[in-house]
Amino acid sequence: MKSDEGYELIDSGFERRLDRFGPYILDRPAPQAFWKPQLSKKHWKNAHAKFERSSSGGGKWKFMKKLPERWIVKIVDFEMIISPTGFGHVGAFPEQTENLRLIQQRIKTLNRKIEVMNLFGYTGAATLAASKAGAELCHVDASKGIVKWGRDNAKQAGLTERPIRWMVEDVIKFLKREIRREHFYHGLVLDPPTFGRGNKGEVWKIESDLPELLLHCREVLHKKPDFVILSTYSPKFTPHVLGNMLDDAFGDLNGTIESTEMLLPETSRNRQMPNGVTARWLAKR
Repeated sequence: MKSDEGYELIDSGFERRLDRFGPYILDRPAPQAFWKPQLSKKHWKNAHAKFERSSSGGGKWKFMKKLPERWIVKIVDFEMIISPTGFGHVGAFPEQTENLRLIQQRIKTLNRKIEVMNLFGYTGAATLAASKAGAELCHVDASKGIVKWGRDNAKQAGLTERPIRWMVEDVIKFLKREIRREHFYHGLVLDPPTFGRGNKGEVWKIESDLPELLLHCREVLHKKPDFVILSTYSPKFTPHVLGNMLDDAFGDLNGTIESTEMLLPETSRNRQMPNGVTARWLAKR
């Protein structure tokens, strides 16, 4: 499969978003979009599929036009497989583009071997970005199916020969083992969910478990670390909250901490839609 188009946020409003992934348009929930849409209902009816959430936490797609089970879209400088899921996700998060480009810029200008671990790696956008820039990778996620999706993305991106370890593991258990092995990393990428379960029934709750996770991340950092990038879509976390938490864990290191909302520009007007928050610790060079 080959991609011929990238991503576009066409419009948002009334707690919905209108996305274009390649040639296909999707109408999905956006709880933060309290404003009015710019475009008419006619434009929104051009969507190929619409996702509606259910009270149980999942949801259902309604298909208005023919839509393939999966297709390819270019993200940054590599291709990823897009496929609608039962939770409304499609396998790529374009609001992470700034982080992905930052990861690549840091790695390319470091001019030495660098190992990066991507925790809660999902379908692997950060893994692919770092690998393409020249890093050695460890990708960790508790879902076997999602890790397979990441592997498929690596194949699509032409990175199957690159040094990437694909781990189906509980993140905290895996971190503890890496610390005992004294396997340290120059860069860490973390995108923890609000709630989740490990492959052996382990329960993850971001409010209670993130502080412990960051302490273990500090322990697994190389003596010459370069970056830690943390993001979340949990509504309880603001940029300042994430920044303060990074400061607790990494503030004494020789670096700077920055935090912000992740934003997507709309093409229908000069407006940006916030979608999640991120904080970064970056070593001073």
